[in-house]
Amino acid sequence: MPIKSDRWIKEMAHKQRMIEPFSSEQVKDNKISYGVSSYGYDIRIADDFKIFTNINSDIIDPKNFSETSFVTIKADSVLIPPNSFALARTVEYFRIPRNILTLCLGKSTYARCGIIVNVTPFEPEWEGFATLEISNSTPLPAKIYANEGIAQIIFLEADELCEVSYRDKKGKYQAQTEITLPKI
Repeated sequence: MPIKSDRWIKEMAHKQRMIEPFSSEQVKDNKISYGVSSYGYDIRIADDFKIFTNINSDIIDPKNFSETSFVTIKADSVLIPPNSFALARTVEYFRIPRNILTLCLGKSTYARCGIIVNVTPFEPEWEGFATLEISNSTPLPAKIYANEGIAQIIFLEADELCEVSYRDKKGKYQAQTEITLPKI
């Protein structure tokens, strides 16, 4: 599986609307960078957050998820409490080609602050805003900035097309438009 270059990412963004909105260059301007990088795309985090709280003493159960497990915040930045967790979504909407699989890694700026960003792979023919999982592994509150870079997407090209894509199997997170909670 070869890794795709900045040239390929730019071409796919323009021809197939793979990433919208799309930044064809690294944007810094006193922000945590986002946009095309050498072999990937640095995604931004939107200004919608779900911060987990234990105020109601709920149990996190992916088969029976309670919306009282978090507080919803819309802001330019948020504080994730110590040893806590938040959900957010990307600014960018993705349309992944059938021959592509992505991996996502957190940006080093946040990683060096003890922030772990987890995003499951974007499967072939998945589309939507990605829901991001952000963990604060430190004993201190951690500040996260909306509309700035949070993680990098790496695009891997398969040698042959998959038999069943995410769209074919009618994946439960297909075409999500907001932060999407666990589904069975």
